[in-house]
This record gives sequence, structure tokens and C-alpha cells, in this order.
Amino acid sequence: MRSGFVAVVGRPNVGKSTLVNQMVGTKVSITSSRPNTTRHRILGVLHRPDVQVVFVDTPGLHRPRSVLGARLNETATSALTDVDIILVLVDATAAVGPGDRTVLERSLREVQRGDDPPKLVVVVNKIDKASGDQILERLLSAKAAVEAIFDAESVEYFPVSARSGQGVEALTSYIVDALEEGPPFFPDDVVTDTPEALWVAELVREQLLAKTHDELPHSISCRVTEWDWPHIRCEIIVERDSQKGIVIGKGGEVLKAVGIAVRATLPEGAYLDLHVKVEKHWQDRDEMLNRLGY
Repeated sequence: MRSGFVAVVGRPNVGKSTLVNQMVGTKVSITSSRPNTTRHRILGVLHRPDVQVVFVDTPGLHRPRSVLGARLNETATSALTDVDIILVLVDATAAVGPGDRTVLERSLREVQRGDDPPKLVVVVNKIDKASGDQILERLLSAKAAVEAIFDAESVEYFPVSARSGQGVEALTSYIVDALEEGPPFFPDDVVTDTPEALWVAELVREQLLAKTHDELPHSISCRVTEWDWPHIRCEIIVERDSQKGIVIGKGGEVLKAVGIAVRATLPEGAYLDLHVKVEKHWQDRDEMLNRLGY
């Protein structure tokens, strides 16, 4: 039996959650086109004969503008320790910039540390949206960025499309072959360790991000406050009264659409009760962040 942990890191919106979902073969992380969609450390478990790979999906590393942002960075950075492989994602459609170099630098620190450091893999994602010249340029730029920090001949590079699956099997096969012998960490029927209440809250937030577009993605947080099956009460936190109106929508249409979409993913008979609450400046209040689990 071979097993191990793989941290998936990168700046916001490079496709980390989409890649984890693709490799695991089922949805374990919510996704959207908005940066910083992932706010928690999410585990996705890939089961194959005599192999178990535990992927650690992380928030995007970024320059924080709030206490929440700083906490998300801490969550992402902490995932780099005690893993067997680090996947650093860069975007094939955008130049390798300071944010990417920061992620590479932090990852390379772990590669240089200790007697049994993790392997580093650079993944150029979104190749379905880039030209061949762009993909080649990103691969060369990423390699140059790595070599400017660390003489790493052992670093591997993979071009993939997390959305379409192109190149993902080759990447997954490399990961599986790179793991050493070890025990399984989860039973065969477990694909994530995310608690059900957190999963439902994240599904609500995913639908809100999709339906409110760019109007207030960073200002939304969700938490389940009651779970008495089949009744689930979920609280939607915003920062201002005007945002509350956006979340509810004209005649309650946005909230209704969110509820219908989320209920469709839950077992039959589930009753989802959505409430919107204003908590001013919650992203900079430690007690609110603690309460929300960040």
C-alpha cells in the first residue's frame, strides 16, 4: 500500500479546487470564478487499488487586506508542512508574476527543509484557454522562477486543464508513482473529511457567489446554526444593509433560487431555512472570525 498527502497551493483563482475535484473524481470543494472562493483547508481523498492520495485544497495566497485575508494565508501556508508532495499551480492565461513567485518561494522553503522534504511539482493550469506559445512561455517562466530561488533539477512540470481533464491523468499517475509505502488514512468510502454542516454552508456560499456575481463575494460568509434533520438553518453573513438586499433579491428571488439549487444537492426531504444577518466589518473582527471557523 502506498499513501501520502499532497498540498495544492497557488495564488487566488488559479483553479486549485477544480483540480482537486477532478483528481478525486467527485466534488469535495466549492468552485467559482471569484478569487478566494476556498476559505478552509479541504481534504479530498483519491482511492485506487493499493494507493490512497490525500489532497489538501487551500485558500489562495494573496496580499491580505483584512484579518480574514491574513488568516486565509496562514491556512494555506500551514498546509505546506508535513506533506509528501507540493503542487504549485500557475495560470496558463496570465504571466508568472510576483504572487506566483511568492508561492514558489514559500513552497521551496519546505523543499529545502529537513531530511525528508516534500517533492515539488509546478502545474500550469487552464491550458484549454491558452495558446501553445502561451503554455510554453508559462512553463519556461515558472522554471526560471524556480531556478532563481533554488537549483532544483528534481522539480517536475505538468501542463493541465483542471476543467476539461486534459493532462490530469498524467499528473495523477506521477503523484501515485512518487508516493512511498504507507498505511491508508481514511476508509475506502470516505472522499473528504469536511463536516456535513460546513459542506452545506459552503454550498450556500457557492450558489450566492454564482448568483450575485461581482457585487459582494468577499463580504459573504455562511454557517449552519441548527441541524435537526431534516431541518437545517443556515445563516448568511454580510457587512452592510445594502448587501442584505442584494442577497435576498427583489421579492426574495435570489434567496429562493439559492435554496432551490442547494436543496437539489441534498438528500430528499431536506428543509433548508436561509436567514441573512448583517455583521459590520466581520472580516476584521477576531471574535466573528473565530465564530465562523476561520
